[in-house]
Amino acid sequence: MTLLNETHDVSLSSWVTSANTNSDFPIQNLPFATFRKNGTNETNRGAVAIGDYVIDMAAVAKLKLFSGIAQKAAEAAAQPTLNALMALGKDVNSALRLALSKALRVGASEESALKDCLVAQSDVTYAMPCQIGDYTDFYTSIHHATAVGSLFRPDNPLLPNYKWVPIGYHGRASTIDISGQEFPRPHGQLKALDADAPVLAPCKRLDYELEMGIFIGESTQLGERISIEKAEDHIFGLCLFNDWSARDIQAWEYQPLGPFLAKNFASTISPWIVTTEALAPYRINFTRPESDPQPLPYLTSEANTQSGGLDIQLECLIQTEKMRNENKAADKVSDSNFKYSYWTIAQLVTHHSVNGCSMKAGDLLGSGTQSGPVHEQAGSMLELSRGGKEKFTLSNGEERTFLEDGDTVIMRGYCQKEGAARIGFGKVTGTVLPAIPLV
Repeated sequence: MTLLNETHDVSLSSWVTSANTNSDFPIQNLPFATFRKNGTNETNRGAVAIGDYVIDMAAVAKLKLFSGIAQKAAEAAAQPTLNALMALGKDVNSALRLALSKALRVGASEESALKDCLVAQSDVTYAMPCQIGDYTDFYTSIHHATAVGSLFRPDNPLLPNYKWVPIGYHGRASTIDISGQEFPRPHGQLKALDADAPVLAPCKRLDYELEMGIFIGESTQLGERISIEKAEDHIFGLCLFNDWSARDIQAWEYQPLGPFLAKNFASTISPWIVTTEALAPYRINFTRPESDPQPLPYLTSEANTQSGGLDIQLECLIQTEKMRNENKAADKVSDSNFKYSYWTIAQLVTHHSVNGCSMKAGDLLGSGTQSGPVHEQAGSMLELSRGGKEKFTLSNGEERTFLEDGDTVIMRGYCQKEGAARIGFGKVTGTVLPAIPLV
């Protein structure tokens, strides 16, 4: 688990002045993405965020400013995807982070050379940061699980295994896309409670899910298990993740095998991956109520207990088509925090590999919907509308139970506290388009 080091020093400032005041991307963050310049057919390459700019890592690698493993990592970050960088592992990536931190500090000798590597964020188009080979979605919020379970099983909302095992399912990687994703409302089988048979129709209860994405770094081989003590050595970083859900399709199809068409039509990630090293100041302890079952020994370590949790503020906003047409800002409909997760990121990785499942650089784990303990912290519209039974009103008077065509969902995340630099994730946006008519 990453400890505090000189890159976290809150007194550090950058010669990129926009990084020094109320930015998601101060010198203490340095997250990774891939990009090309707007309006070009350039090859995508890696980038690091600093203030209002991205650092073109292909340009940095050519300068050969760094040495040893830091230069090796810079060259990996120059590639069209970050898979090679992720695969280099924690120590190599940490060396690049330190080298960049030193080169971006006020007074650094590298300033004149690196200035030519900066591109304004307003001038770039982001790409998928890596090739996602496999995607697994977990169900780590006990508050979400309880709220949703209560809609269907009021007397027994949590199934017996929930407090014992990290619940997850394997999703589809091919429909995950970068922030700005637009997708048509999905079709699927729908069955009304009073109907004798289902029909094929567009989803009527389209929802978002406020999640975190966890990217695997160093790979493992088939049969190799990752211990809880080593789990975070295999995590590259985290992003924001919206796992769109078709609730009416899901209600009909999910038994007995779980999510299928209700989940595989679209998922959206934020461009920026914040490394676990950058998040070190926001570590918190991991605890369970004494009345709950404690994790089995393979999911337990002293480090995970002391600092396995992460304090990440999350918020979700909706901007309807009418709001956009009238130039009105999006409405915040809920906020939550990743600290409410019932399982830590290390426990997810350890459990995923305990049966010998190989983990590959660029694999994505979804945290599951991150809801807090009160209704206003719900991470989905299913919860906010209490299963579609209660409409909620937006600031312009429009009402919603689930998403309508033209709605854009915006999710943001950041870490902030006294004595530490603000670490932001930027945002992830996605827009629902009308269903494509069946031929």
